[in-house]
Amino acid sequence: MLYYLFRFLDQFGITGAHIWSYISFRSLLALILSLVISAWFGEKFIKYMKRRNISEVQRDASIDPFGVEKKGVPTMGGIIIIVAILVPVILLGRMRNIYLILMIVTTLWLGFLGFLDDYIKIFRRNKEGLKGKYKIVGQVSIGLIVGLVIYFSPDAVIRENISVERQNQELVVKHKSKAEKSLQTTIPFIKNHNLDYSKIMSFCGKYKEEAGWILFVLMTIIVVTAVSNGANLNDGMDGMCAGNSAVIGVALGILAYVSSHIEYASYLNIMYIPGTEELVVFSCAFVGAMIGFLWYNAYPAQVFMGDTGSLTIGGIIGVCAIIIHKELMLPILCGIFFVESLSVIIQTQWFKIQKRNGRRVRVFRATPIHDNFRKLDSQLDSTSTYILKKWPHRPFHESKITIRFWITTIILAALTIITLKIR
Repeated sequence: MLYYLFRFLDQFGITGAHIWSYISFRSLLALILSLVISAWFGEKFIKYMKRRNISEVQRDASIDPFGVEKKGVPTMGGIIIIVAILVPVILLGRMRNIYLILMIVTTLWLGFLGFLDDYIKIFRRNKEGLKGKYKIVGQVSIGLIVGLVIYFSPDAVIRENISVERQNQELVVKHKSKAEKSLQTTIPFIKNHNLDYSKIMSFCGKYKEEAGWILFVLMTIIVVTAVSNGANLNDGMDGMCAGNSAVIGVALGILAYVSSHIEYASYLNIMYIPGTEELVVFSCAFVGAMIGFLWYNAYPAQVFMGDTGSLTIGGIIGVCAIIIHKELMLPILCGIFFVESLSVIIQTQWFKIQKRNGRRVRVFRATPIHDNFRKLDSQLDSTSTYILKKWPHRPFHESKITIRFWITTIILAALTIITLKIR
């Protein structure tokens, strides 16, 4: 809104109006504004929830292994995050940008899905919340919408990096002169090579292009669903998901910026994607919202984000990566989310296999994996055998686990960005 207002005023020579055309100015302003909103609105939200005595039923008697009681801590704090993201984006973004529209739709869609889950847990006093199949349907639906919009929208185009030439002892990357639809995506660590979904489907003959788009849409659904669930599993300790997501948001903002700038795209030998500069505004608002939320969510938490926040966060990360054609880099960037999900899968499947043989054997002390590091021996199931019972040798404080996970995510984010150059 403000972008269009000041662009209009710039036509009349209003001093300073032109600065709103700079993506750096709007992005930093979005970061500051989202941080302020999340901090201000967060305080109001927490007071309101406490006055109404609204907290998640399974959290009511929660006490961590080190004696900090978390009884009555309000949840649904994801509302703070959503408001802190959307207000700056609507004020400062170019609302005609198809990518920005997709990010807003994703935020609202998954925010509503998570809100339904939290509502059932809190007001219906049902610990299970929204049934898993309905969550999956919601996640698959937004993945399908995003994939189809990118396929059909004439604005969702790229200019491929097609060749590298040597000029005056320097390597110069050439991009196609015309932006067009493409099924290319970046593969980490591989030099001068992008994966083409249509080539994977080359066995379909003359229909390989159509089959490639079907594969792309399926990949979008898988990515959005997987990252959304991974973020949901990571939300198990004070500040854990918010801190990790803030780091990931910074990395995605950098990737979006270099993808939208043809000179940086040429330097890094990646695809040039016009229009993705607006994702930088969104990413900065996202990071600001995460940092502001951490003001209240850091140990000991004054508010939990709930599924309203965690499902939304994961969806935002997944869709942003899809838009900038960096979805194959998510296993590195979102390595923490990936390991959290993998640990749950290993634990449940191994237990089911062993149970068929009449044994109760678990791999980890607890899952998701962050719980493995804080579980006391007295809290373990005495009827089960644990393969990794001695790992770790002693439990760690929740804040130490959280900070170490943040550090790990910082390393993974740096590695993700470095892969663009070391290819």
